Amino acid sequence: MQPVFIIAEAGVNHNGNLELAKQLVDVAAEAGADAVKFQTFKAEKLVSQDAPKATYQKQSTTADEPQFSMIKKLELDLGAHRLLISHCQKRNIMFLSSPFDLDSIDLLNELEMEFFKIPSGEITNLPYLRKIGGLGKNVILSTGMSTMEEIEAAIQVLYTAGLNSKQLTVLHCNTEYPTPMADVNLRAMQTLSDSFGTSVGYSDHTLGIEVPIAAVALGAKVIEKHITLNNKLPGPDHRASLESQQLKSMVSAIRNLEQAMGDGIKQPTPSEEKNRPIARKSIVACRQIKRGEILSSDNLTVKRPASGISPMEWDQVIGTPAAKSFEADEAISL
Repeated sequence: MQPVFIIAEAGVNHNGNLELAKQLVDVAAEAGADAVKFQTFKAEKLVSQDAPKATYQKQSTTADEPQFSMIKKLELDLGAHRLLISHCQKRNIMFLSSPFDLDSIDLLNELEMEFFKIPSGEITNLPYLRKIGGLGKNVILSTGMSTMEEIEAAIQVLYTAGLNSKQLTVLHCNTEYPTPMADVNLRAMQTLSDSFGTSVGYSDHTLGIEVPIAAVALGAKVIEKHITLNNKLPGPDHRASLESQQLKSMVSAIRNLEQAMGDGIKQPTPSEEKNRPIARKSIVACRQIKRGEILSSDNLTVKRPASGISPMEWDQVIGTPAAKSFEADEAISL
């Protein structure tokens, strides 16, 4: 079984500060995540000058600041990308970034990023999807805010551009920060798997760590979770992100759960074999029995340990003559 691929989503939680970005890489690496992911964009190509903010963005940033101004301060240039890639290599963690425009796709491809993560907001962007599908690389597709018809259309664009189903992982996602528990709908992840026949995963925006852990139990092969140095930092995504210790707890719980899921074969495990004779029972004499006496429910009972005949053989033992004399509590032998 392939280990769950855990993406620590740094996103824009660096607040435009490269030192903060490097610290987020450190947090992800120390927690044992497989990758740390940022966001690559040019504000001029991402949002219009008069684009409104989402409600959650207004709550965690200057309310009257336009989305364009907020986004502009969070850009990472080519030099920043190279620095972060180098730092990820030093920390032995994969660098990833989600592109938000066509030029950013080119930049990340030229930087030889291993695979592409398509954010939920780009799932209806046909030119964008077509370009990523034609790169010949593995793709992770987030599906927040999407209908099944929109997801199917996006997948078809990717396939037509050259992607094959083995290269695609589809993430169930809810694009609200933080996501209310009543809106998580984890069973939708299984619906995606049944409908599209791809590997599936879950991109989480809830508070806490229990939902992504549950997603792994339901079959998620990829887990993505936002991280921050401090939930109280200003910025659009900090509130719905995990701090360092929470991330470590999530990664540890997922790794434990992977072991606990097992291979699905029901059989005694090596650790419990030694307990079988202690916890199970045998047919024993409930009083002194003389040789030749007929064995019956009057002179037999069932007690621990399982050192003699199994109680499942009760019917075969009842009515037979005792092969020898037995003391009370002595295991019966035929």
